[in-house]
Amino acid sequence: MLLCSGISQHTMTPDQYCQDKAAKSGSSFYYSFLFLPPQQRQAITALYAFCREVDDVVDECADPGLAATKLEWWRNEIGNLFNDNPTHPVTQALATSIKQFDLPQEHFLEIIDGMAMDLDQFSYDSFKDLSLYCYRVASVVGLMAAEIFGYKDRQTLKYAHNLGMAFQLTNILRDVAEDAARGRIYLPQDELKKFNVSQDDILNHQMSDNARQLLAFQAKRAHEYYQKAFDLLPDGDRFSQRCGIIMSAIYQATLKEIEDDDYRVLDQRISLTPVRKLWIAWRTARGEKKRFRKRKQAA
Repeated sequence: MLLCSGISQHTMTPDQYCQDKAAKSGSSFYYSFLFLPPQQRQAITALYAFCREVDDVVDECADPGLAATKLEWWRNEIGNLFNDNPTHPVTQALATSIKQFDLPQEHFLEIIDGMAMDLDQFSYDSFKDLSLYCYRVASVVGLMAAEIFGYKDRQTLKYAHNLGMAFQLTNILRDVAEDAARGRIYLPQDELKKFNVSQDDILNHQMSDNARQLLAFQAKRAHEYYQKAFDLLPDGDRFSQRCGIIMSAIYQATLKEIEDDDYRVLDQRISLTPVRKLWIAWRTARGEKKRFRKRKQAA
């Protein structure tokens, strides 16, 4: 049963299917994968394709009941994966990775639980409530990515957790208008009240000074999570975790674009061109390589 995407699974291998899924998304993640060794690239591409599949279930199914059924199918499919019987191209591609990189079943289920929250929760009372959602859909992915990239110091997992939060908060800010069109508001309700912005203002894309201040407050929080993440990243694990650093450079450039555009995210979706993403990825990868060489020479 191929739940999403019109691609026939007979025409391509599981790895090609995942590669296609990642490339078509045009995501910042895809550009950071290009600089990884083959085994890690295969594993992270399969993990990303899994995230895309379950995310698409929620975003593309107009009927919440059908979406819930499909997510349940994915829960069962994760069970199949861990029982050595995957049936979907994505889980088939993940089969080697879960053993090689010791990726836990609970993490995959946690991601699905995060996606399921979108089916019946359209707003969040406070940042504390929103944090659980961000943890499930982003930090858990960060933790698995850290396993794939490799680390020596367990503190790197704290870095991965905070970086996932930073990415998700950037996404929330970038996608305010798109989410509003689906009737979803991820900006915490108590913060809307604090800045005197109503739900209708967001749903109707009403830009005001109050809304601008609210959005600036969200951007500041995202910056704080990037800062917290990098403060926690041990120097010895920096090069192995360079993929996250590349992603971070692209995401932070997007955040800066939003700020430079005076937070007009209710009017338009701000995104970087593929060429710019590739340039940032290449420049960051080169910088990390130089840094790593210097560190080795100094050792």
